[in-house]
Amino acid sequence: MTNEIWGEVQLALRQSVGDHNYKTWISPIEFNTFEDGVAHFHVPTNFIGTWVNRNYADKILAHLHSAGANVRRIEFDVRLAGSPIAAAANVDAPLMATAEVAAVAAAPALAAPEVQAPGPAPRVEEPGGKLDARYTFDRFVVGPPNELAHAAARRVAEGGPVNFNPLFLYGGVGLGKTHLMHAIAWELQKNKPELQIVYLSAEQFMYRFVQALREREMMNFKQLFRSVDVLMVDDVQFIAGKDSTQDEFFHTFNALVDQRKQIIISGDRAPGEMTEMEERIKSRLQCGLVVDLHPTDYELRLGILQQKVEVYAQQYPGLVIGSGVLEFLAHRISTNVRVLEGALIRLCALANLCGREVTMEMTQDCLSDVLRVSERKVTVEEIQRRVSEHYNIRLSELIGPTRVRTIARPRQIAMYLSKTLTSRSLPEIGRKFGGRDHTTIMHGVKRIEELRQKDSQVADDLELLRRALEA
Repeated sequence: MTNEIWGEVQLALRQSVGDHNYKTWISPIEFNTFEDGVAHFHVPTNFIGTWVNRNYADKILAHLHSAGANVRRIEFDVRLAGSPIAAAANVDAPLMATAEVAAVAAAPALAAPEVQAPGPAPRVEEPGGKLDARYTFDRFVVGPPNELAHAAARRVAEGGPVNFNPLFLYGGVGLGKTHLMHAIAWELQKNKPELQIVYLSAEQFMYRFVQALREREMMNFKQLFRSVDVLMVDDVQFIAGKDSTQDEFFHTFNALVDQRKQIIISGDRAPGEMTEMEERIKSRLQCGLVVDLHPTDYELRLGILQQKVEVYAQQYPGLVIGSGVLEFLAHRISTNVRVLEGALIRLCALANLCGREVTMEMTQDCLSDVLRVSERKVTVEEIQRRVSEHYNIRLSELIGPTRVRTIARPRQIAMYLSKTLTSRSLPEIGRKFGGRDHTTIMHGVKRIEELRQKDSQVADDLELLRRALEA
């Protein structure tokens, strides 16, 4: 094997893996020597050697064989300060995928098979990090509950300098946090294809961290996460209470901010409400733009359903949705957009299989289980937000330790409503209120029960809040 053969293989690889992947992973490789059927290559870092070995070794071997090189095995070496250091395990011919490579290849991709990706996939590192082709800005329905989050995400996705870093998106399940993060990644790839984007969940970040510790690859871990242009971490609340992971995340966060690299993070609560998160991390997360995705209103849910029907009509020719069905679904399924979409998919599939129109009768019969569950739609988090807005106080104050009367009374009202409007137990409610003991919740509920009998203002507030929550 010679440098000329490697040059031919590089041209073939550029065509088979694409320019983007070629520049990132293949171009840094340098042919070194060929001896006893083993081709030795130099790579700039251990991480690149491991990655190429796992993902492109079989392609390299195949192209080497096609070029006439009698190669049994390829090896990647890292040369640091003039000394070669082995970077990855050997790869033998015939071409065989190891269990580890197969596991990476089998990582779940959320993209629906019938939806075409909006462009080349952004450079997203394994494990995880798969982007859903359905989650683009074009498919995100905007309404009052999410318009600020959408505008902020659009601004970051332009790829230019922004006045806030990080962008922190938070809200309940199924409100669009992950959709917006995927949309940002797709748009950044279109506007700035040269950017190195890493999207992953906080769980995957912890997995990579633990794996790096176990395999003594911390320098490569740090190099990967601190050399990106855009870091996107979903469900950051997962690392709360995990001290070592929090410590590494803190240092990674600081390193990227110092380099003016963009960070986008999502969570199920505002940073100040994550009780097990270190204060220094909560402080960093709050130094940018923190945006709440509120629960969807009726108009937004109806708009989402109408958009989905347009998509499903292409998959199910002849699909007919009866009058009032979408309005009924938007009214009855109000807490989770994913449940709403799942209900519509079930109806469309049944109508297609049976060759029938989606009527109100079919809807009530087919979705009886979903409708039954959705009747209990009020959550403790929604109660806390409503009470905070009603009394014009911060949610963090409502949940926090402050005992002044202007905060303590609304907190007791929220406790009372949580006990009467949800099926949560007293200990569960206590955990939602900053980890308070169940006896504290019991005292708050009892106090409001007494006040509503003799204080007309408290009684009026309770009735107004109850109606708003059950609407």
